[in-house]
Amino acid sequence: MSDNELGLFLRARREATSPAEVGLPVGTRRRTPGLRRSELATLAGISVEYLTRLEQGRDRNPSLPVLAALAEALRLTADDRSALVHALKTVSGTTQFCPGAGRPPARTVRPSLHAVLDRLEPTPAVLLNRLTEVLAHTAGYRQVFGPLGLLDAPSPSIARFVFTDPRARSAHPDWESIADTVVARLRSDSVPDDQHLRTLVHELTLTGGASFADRWADLPRVPARGAGVRRLAHPTAGELRLVQETLELPEADGQRLLIHLPADDATAAALDSLTGRRPGALRAVAG
Repeated sequence: MSDNELGLFLRARREATSPAEVGLPVGTRRRTPGLRRSELATLAGISVEYLTRLEQGRDRNPSLPVLAALAEALRLTADDRSALVHALKTVSGTTQFCPGAGRPPARTVRPSLHAVLDRLEPTPAVLLNRLTEVLAHTAGYRQVFGPLGLLDAPSPSIARFVFTDPRARSAHPDWESIADTVVARLRSDSVPDDQHLRTLVHELTLTGGASFADRWADLPRVPARGAGVRRLAHPTAGELRLVQETLELPEADGQRLLIHLPADDATAAALDSLTGRRPGALRAVAG
């Protein structure tokens, strides 16, 4: 593995990006494939000298705003942004993605909570920690949210799915509202000097881009409360209308249980079909 993985990544993406892709004139005499350093530097709002140091590995600890500006200027895809985060993590001396002091998010599930989830079947229900990491869920939850891609990652996270997986926008017709709620919840659940949250925020600022960064800068620390109907576009069951109830578990170190109930008879029937349970196993709770 190269000791300049970040610099090599930035140069490769610059050379693979055509001027036309970023709205620049192509011209006829270009000795460099893709963008010139001066063009990318101008687009990202940094100096050519600093971009040269980054590409050559002479500066290995760029600030988050600089990386975010480069990601936007290069029009990086979600996969590219994930690769950028990986490259940054491998650079020696980089600390901004390494959790420091502070209480780590709870990732252990009490046996009694596993028992609660078992009793909730076939209801779609999931147990999350303060970083929205999925700790446990019912089989009903997997039947509903698994086909959307939410559980594909080795360590699933609601926030990462919503902001970095293109499938999330297709799955949530009201994606903007969902994104607002996720960010507000992250802010409200943070603890003093929460280095673990800071690490996630740095990551999502790069991988999620402006959709996350703008919300993190602007939204208040007040998440949406109470039950509300959420629409879900399921690939086989069609549109589902779900009422989400949240049970806070402060004695479980800030974990919370999200329970999704059918908002109408059509959704109740669709959920029964997805989970393979008898008709009427899940009843509609709203008109």
